Amino acid sequence: MPASPDRDRLRLLTKVARLYHEQGVRQPEIAERLNLSQARVSRLLKEASELGIVRTIIVPPPGVHADIEDELIRRYGLRDVMVVDVEGSAGDITAALGASGATYLDMTLQNDDVIGVSSWSTTLLAAVDAMRPRHTLNARQVIQLMGGVGSPDAQMQATRLTGRLATLTGAAPLFVPSPGLVGSATLQQALLTDPAVQTVREAWSELTVALVGIGTTTPSPLLRQSGNGLSDADQRTLRDAGAVGDVCLRYFDEAGQPVVADLDQRIIGIDRETLLGTARRIAIAGGQEKATAIRAAVLGRWVNILITDLGVAGHLLGASADAPPSAPSADREPVDHR
Repeated sequence: MPASPDRDRLRLLTKVARLYHEQGVRQPEIAERLNLSQARVSRLLKEASELGIVRTIIVPPPGVHADIEDELIRRYGLRDVMVVDVEGSAGDITAALGASGATYLDMTLQNDDVIGVSSWSTTLLAAVDAMRPRHTLNARQVIQLMGGVGSPDAQMQATRLTGRLATLTGAAPLFVPSPGLVGSATLQQALLTDPAVQTVREAWSELTVALVGIGTTTPSPLLRQSGNGLSDADQRTLRDAGAVGDVCLRYFDEAGQPVVADLDQRIIGIDRETLLGTARRIAIAGGQEKATAIRAAVLGRWVNILITDLGVAGHLLGASADAPPSAPSADREPVDHR
């Protein structure tokens, strides 16, 4: 910082700063009015900032919670966070998260992205429904991350979700040609060796973005209506093993650590290691009933970009950002807003 200037110089610094910042006078005109060079006007403006004569204050508009987002990024080592200010029914929260998710994707998806999308999530459906077609930068491919879950109609809906996102982003779709959950480990192994399924599995390693929901051990009303693929016995087994939530049917405990269950031997979908190898793992999820599962997903690094509601954000800030002692620690990723 330069040495403290005398009072007359302070007057000049203040005059130049007020002309430029308060009255909107351009630097060439300031130079002409005060008989100064443009280079000196620029130096004076810089000095006024260094001395604190000019201070930049950012006032977030109502409904924007930048401080909360920044604190969640810092505390949990996330890559990015969007907090949506919404109250009301579950339907209201889903619609608001979907709209904000669509905006976020429109702002951040890059040309030639390879996007993975989980098959069944009400918030993902809402986000895709709220998206507008991209006419300039296009993604390269949209890949289904797991087969459909539930009744044949539900599985068809999952396929439509992938196809619709591909159309909106100008990408080629790639579908998982099987159910997401099959009846036995033997059937799973048979399907995993199918050439069409192998093509999709190989493509998962090329993902640049994974777009997922976060589930709990209790199926959502939408999934129950469609014919939930998890039996009551499966749900009890998962809860008894300590599961609190899932991403793409890969269940985890309160610390975000994988829950080992027979269910894993029946899933046709992306595995944890491949998912965690994806640079941008975006979850759109909210509602107090999912707060514990969302925190666990963040702790376990299942996701590193979170779009959620203000209530869940408050829960995350009120809870510890450390995993329980029994869980192994995970290295935090650097914050990156690219």
